[in-house]
Order: sequence, then C-alpha cells, then structure tokens
Amino acid sequence: MIKFYLLLISGLLLLFISGKYLVDSSVAISRLLRIPRMIIGLTVVAFGTSAPELLVSVQAAFSGFPEIAMGNVVGSNIANILLVLAITALIFPIPVPSVSLKRDWPVMMFASLLLFVFTLNGSLSRMEGVVLLGLLTAYFVRSVLQTRRSERPDNNEGARSPMRWWVAGTILLVSCAGLAAGARLLVDNAACIAEDLGISQRVISITMVAVGTSIPELATSAMAALKKETDILVGNIIGSNIMNILSVLGFTSIIHPIRVDSTIARFDIPWMLAVSVLFLLLMLPASRSRITRWEGGFMIIIYLLYIYFLF
Repeated sequence: MIKFYLLLISGLLLLFISGKYLVDSSVAISRLLRIPRMIIGLTVVAFGTSAPELLVSVQAAFSGFPEIAMGNVVGSNIANILLVLAITALIFPIPVPSVSLKRDWPVMMFASLLLFVFTLNGSLSRMEGVVLLGLLTAYFVRSVLQTRRSERPDNNEGARSPMRWWVAGTILLVSCAGLAAGARLLVDNAACIAEDLGISQRVISITMVAVGTSIPELATSAMAALKKETDILVGNIIGSNIMNILSVLGFTSIIHPIRVDSTIARFDIPWMLAVSVLFLLLMLPASRSRITRWEGGFMIIIYLLYIYFLF
C-alpha cells in the first residue's frame, strides 16, 4: 500500500517539474520564433499549465478510468478557486482586474454550464468535444483581438531567448516524456489506492488527483502573493478553469469518449457552478475589486465542507 502512495507522489512530482520546464522551454522556442509575448501568454503558457490535467485525463480515458478523467477537471476547477485563490488571498489580498470580471468570468461560467448540459446524458461524446474545442478557438481569437486593441506595443517582444535552440528542444521533449510518465504513475496508482481503500475513483480523482494537478497553480500563485505580484492571479485562475473544460475535456473526449458518473453530473458539476457564482459574488462590488483575507478563509471553509460531503 505504501508503494502505491510513493509512486503516486512520484507521479505528482514528475507532473509538477515537467510542467514547469515545458512552459519554460515552450516560451523560449516561441521567443526564438519572434512570436509576440501576448500570443505566448494566451497559447503556449495556457496550454503548458493545463498539460498535467490534459495528460492525466487522456491517460485515464485510455486506461478505462473515465471517472478519473472527468473528476480531475471538475475537482481542479473547484480547487483552483476554493483552495488556490483562497490560500493566496490569505497571504496577500488579491486585486481583481475589471477585464477578468467583465470578459473572462462569463466565458468560464458559460463553459461550465455547457459541460453540465453535455454530461446530463452520462457521457461526453466526440462531437461535444469538437464543440468545446471550437469554443476554445473562438475564445483565443477574441482574446487576441481584444488584447491587441488595448495593449501598448512592447519593444521587447522581439527579444531573443537566452536559451539555445537545441537546449530548448531537448528540454521540451524530456518534459513531454516526464508529463506522460507522471500521468501514468498518477492515474494507475490513484486507481489502486481507491480500490484498496474501498473509495470510488470519483472521490480519489476529485480530491487527491485534482489537488495534485493544481499544485503548479498553487505554487505559482503563492510565490506571486509573497512577492506581492498579484495583479494577474485572478485572470490566470479563470483562464486555467476555461482551459480545463474547453481544451482538456475537448481533446480527451475526441481521443476517447468519456463516460460520466451520474454523481459527477448531478452533484460535483453543480458544485462547480455554485463555486463559480460564489467567486463572482466575492469579486463584487466592481469598484472594490479585491478578494480579502477573510473571504479567502471563507472559501477554504466551503472547500472543506465540499470534501466532507464527498465522503
């Protein structure tokens, strides 16, 4: 039994380290190609930070553990708000940019509602995955156009990366291999632990696996709070939740249609919707636009309550 836990922790560490170096090497290659920083942030970094969830979900779908694939995304989205943002707010109050409130939150809520509708029949089909990826493309195009109109020209956009081509390419390949290996270790051993403890794969995926794949966001957000560089935290969390639904579940369901446990569809996803609404209420009024420490503590209490109901 201890072996399963050690292998699972090894998988989490591999995902965390590989995800970090995947983003670093991808950004380096993008700069070598002279891609504007704005586009790098919206595409390369966004996909890179969602890579752990994507690899875990694809691996779970192929291994015949659909509850892990869906529970991972739903649990990660809940943890990103009630755990990652909450812990960050306890360290330092988080300012809420108006663009996150007016542009990104409605997209996150729409994607969450669409997922709820899609999963009511007990599955997420390939066609529904195509719809999710189509919405992801539209979101990217819209974000790029809006950012291009509002962002000032950056004279450093064309600055060359300090990393050489062959170094960036090697790190990228090794990181991809590390993500694949970490996802395999995480999924297989999470399933073994669930079976040994008599706990459903849904509960393991929504708690242990989801929090594990949210560790990169938590580490990054906590460091930003300690440095008092919190201006983009809310936007990053909302963007991560959008990516988890539209890209992770979109790609996964196209590769392999996902069976959805009825409890996930009728309990966990409604919880995700309720948490998204709570998130909006905590960001209001727009004139204040700040998530305070006491609100962070309140969110952690809500998360513990959710975990209690899982068991």
